Amino acid sequence: MNLASYNRFCKSLPHSWHVVQWGGAHVWKVGGPKGKVFAIGWPEESGLLVTFKVTPLAYDILKDQPGLRPAPYLASRGMTWIQRTSPESMDDAALKDYLRESHRLCAGALPKAMRKELGLG
Repeated sequence: MNLASYNRFCKSLPHSWHVVQWGGAHVWKVGGPKGKVFAIGWPEESGLLVTFKVTPLAYDILKDQPGLRPAPYLASRGMTWIQRTSPESMDDAALKDYLRESHRLCAGALPKAMRKELGLG
């Protein structure tokens, strides 16, 4: 997955919002500028690094797989975020599934009134 396809995919998810911040990271939020971050992508010479939220079980399974690691900064603070550094253990189709799940998890963490307003259950 390259940066353009990452951005296209994240844009296709309901109520997603994009901003470039933190030194060039492509940050996607659900619920607009005050919503919850669900994906962070950094273009690197070696490829695109993508960070996303996962369930605690998925975190335990993925954190030691080749091409995946606990997300710098986020995981060190006890959050269950994974960073894909290469497609070695997770191809693009699986990454899209995890991005969808991250979007769902983060949408579920929005305030109830915002979820209702957006039609997110």
